[in-house]
Amino acid sequence: MRKVLGILLAFFIVVLLLCGAGAGLIFYLDSPAPDSPEGPAPFTISEGEPLVSVARRLEAGKLVRSSRFLVALSKLRRSETLFQRGSYLVPPGKTTRGIHDFLIAGSQLLVRVTIPEGWTLSRTAGLFEEKKICSRESFLAAAQNRGTLDSLGIPADSALGYLFPDTYFFPEDFPADRIIAEMAGNFRRKMSEIDPEYEKLRPGELHEQVTLASIVEREYRDPAEAPLMASVFYNRLGIKMALGSCATVEYIITEIQKKPHPEFLTYRDIEIPSPYNTYQHIGLPPGPICNPGKTALEAVFFPAKTDYWYFVLKDPAAGTHFFSRNLQEHNSAKVVYLKKVS
Repeated sequence: MRKVLGILLAFFIVVLLLCGAGAGLIFYLDSPAPDSPEGPAPFTISEGEPLVSVARRLEAGKLVRSSRFLVALSKLRRSETLFQRGSYLVPPGKTTRGIHDFLIAGSQLLVRVTIPEGWTLSRTAGLFEEKKICSRESFLAAAQNRGTLDSLGIPADSALGYLFPDTYFFPEDFPADRIIAEMAGNFRRKMSEIDPEYEKLRPGELHEQVTLASIVEREYRDPAEAPLMASVFYNRLGIKMALGSCATVEYIITEIQKKPHPEFLTYRDIEIPSPYNTYQHIGLPPGPICNPGKTALEAVFFPAKTDYWYFVLKDPAAGTHFFSRNLQEHNSAKVVYLKKVS
């Protein structure tokens, strides 16, 4: 009798262990990972990437509780080779089972789009249209929609300057206003990294900083020189001296007049009547001339302290400039370096 009771007890213990293991498995498969991202999370699967690698990266990104359970589920369902390569925006709160099904189905396959620093609205809109994410017209309309701008806290008539240049992932046929919102949100996040105090600026002050950063963005080529250029412009603003930025005249020609980018500027060009012409008008132009990146924004928020007033390109290959402390020094530098350029 004791032997039979022992066998029954052992049987019940095994059953309980199996039930516990099953409950644990269900818990891991049907509950989201702790501390998972609160918003949609970009995730990319490379061509030929092994399931183990995919699972480990999902666990590292806190998108699944355990890579082992995802691998076990895939083996059980014989879906190890069915994960679709490409870029995804994983919705928040998905379970391990949900992540598995999401990536197997290739749901919300995203298009990767990289916006370079210094691009204008028109160039950015053209790229989104080329990638079939949204039409050029809808992007430009959203970037100038008063309601959208107000909702995003953009103190301007256009989102230009506030759409951070970066790599983004969007599905095809995506609403333009949501693209604008994502890029503007990224701008805010990057600004918080650059200067956590930036939100204390009045809207007009922020707009001036972004406008100046956009000019620096189009002027510098060597990142080390961006703070020096910012100092030149600040010095000029301080005594109400014209900024004299070629980049603002090029903006007039290409974005306002819709002409090809000039190889060089002529005296006629710098006499074009426009509030964006910083040769003809003292102070900043009405708004940004491009979307500045982190280097230009940092340079404007934390400029070098110099007594420079001018700069001229000295090495076209390296993109470096000669900085001058007075007009005589600047004119001498132009004689030397412009001859070399020509």
